[in-house]
Amino acid sequence: MNKTYLKLSLDLDFILIAITASLKDYVLCHKINTQLGFDFERIEEHEVYFNVDQAPLSFSKYYFYVEQGENEYFIVSNRHSDGFLIPEMNKVDYFLIIHQFLDKDDLNYILSGLNKLPDIQVAAQIDPYKLKSKENLIM
Repeated sequence: MNKTYLKLSLDLDFILIAITASLKDYVLCHKINTQLGFDFERIEEHEVYFNVDQAPLSFSKYYFYVEQGENEYFIVSNRHSDGFLIPEMNKVDYFLIIHQFLDKDDLNYILSGLNKLPDIQVAAQIDPYKLKSKENLIM
């Protein structure tokens, strides 16, 4: 009898920026909105199931959409009282996820703008394919 195998591949076609900042999520979004001219708004929380037997962990999530270029921006908290969204990145407080194409100049503008904020210790681009828990970032 022949066996058929199903191979799943995750669509990780987004830009991921890790942000370390000891700020509340709404304060961080306000500062980013002011610095970069964005308009992040809070939306429903990002829920992730770590164990089938347990309730999901909820992480705060903010959203901003740019019609020109159809770019979607998400800011997701990495911290919850019971764990992390991406456990191997436990020093990171937030992730900025950018869907759709973004050229290098725009990406550099965002990274430099984030790093100019005095309350942000570091903002750096990360390759999502190198993360063990990358499936937790699927929106």
